[in-house]
Amino acid sequence: MPNDHFEIGDERVSAEASASADTPLSAPKTDEEIDRCIQKSHQRRSCKVIVDSSSDFAPSVLKRLGLEYIPISYVTPEGERLDDLWESQTPHDFYEAFRQDPTLHYTTAAITPGRYLEVFERAAKEGVPTIYLALSAGLSSTIYNAEQAAEMVREKYPDFELYVLDPCCDSASVELLALECMRQAGLGLSAKEVYEWACDARYFVHGYFILDGFGALAAGGRIPPAAAQVGTKLDIKPELTYETNGSLSLRGIHRGRRKALRAILQDFRDNYCQDTTLPLAIVSSDAEKDADWLEAQVRKEKGLAGVTIIRSSISPILGTHVGPGMVGFTFWGGDRREKMSLTDRIARKVRSFEQ
Repeated sequence: MPNDHFEIGDERVSAEASASADTPLSAPKTDEEIDRCIQKSHQRRSCKVIVDSSSDFAPSVLKRLGLEYIPISYVTPEGERLDDLWESQTPHDFYEAFRQDPTLHYTTAAITPGRYLEVFERAAKEGVPTIYLALSAGLSSTIYNAEQAAEMVREKYPDFELYVLDPCCDSASVELLALECMRQAGLGLSAKEVYEWACDARYFVHGYFILDGFGALAAGGRIPPAAAQVGTKLDIKPELTYETNGSLSLRGIHRGRRKALRAILQDFRDNYCQDTTLPLAIVSSDAEKDADWLEAQVRKEKGLAGVTIIRSSISPILGTHVGPGMVGFTFWGGDRREKMSLTDRIARKVRSFEQ
């Protein structure tokens, strides 16, 4: 991975991003942390990067980077709402509703091909090569809508460079990947080169997170209610991570939150790349005290007292599925593909032969 600091081009903030750019962040030090890892410059980037609201970007990060985001909608008992990066409500208010009613369940709606077509056509008319970092196919079918719309735009604008990338990682990892993509674009790489770099770099981003329990998974029909009740009585906290295809994987189960948090910390120690010029990211769903504890422990690690840690809140899009109390930690580490099973390695080789 590269060892120099991030730089930011002098680009405008999109209309969608600027609407919530001044939304308060969950951690007061986030602005300072971002400024430490992103040095403003007037160097023009070779391409623009678009993300969606599932990427859990802190509003101030979007503002500083000039990133455009596509808001995703979610459906509550009162009707459909748009994820506006906490402009219309606070993370605490959102997650407190789940605490008050454990049976509460929201659904999310995938971004339609038509919406993607609108965004991509606007980018084509601007003429700036574009990379869209989508929600992983391991979690949602929305990326297929994006690819469908992208193909239509390429046919209509054959000279326009448009790339759709499955990050194959968790939402907070997209934040780190997008940051580095924009830095690479500012260092002179072409849009195609940035895309090809990201296709490989996505496997060096690690993400681990814990849930407060199994209630949200049961409410969403992902596990039986009886299993959730047993887990609650035993105070079991699941730790999850992501496979190389972006799908969820159970990393372990722990009795109590502190043990689960310590497990995340150990995974960090085992996999971190030891490059302090690259930022780390901690996200939570209204669990700031635990996120504070995790950050404090990370800064106690040798050489990491001054490392940049970006803090943000889990978006409503993912929050509807995990509920309150989630804490996630994302960082740059070794190649995740090296830990693939034998069958996965064979499947990867087969796919490369077919391509």
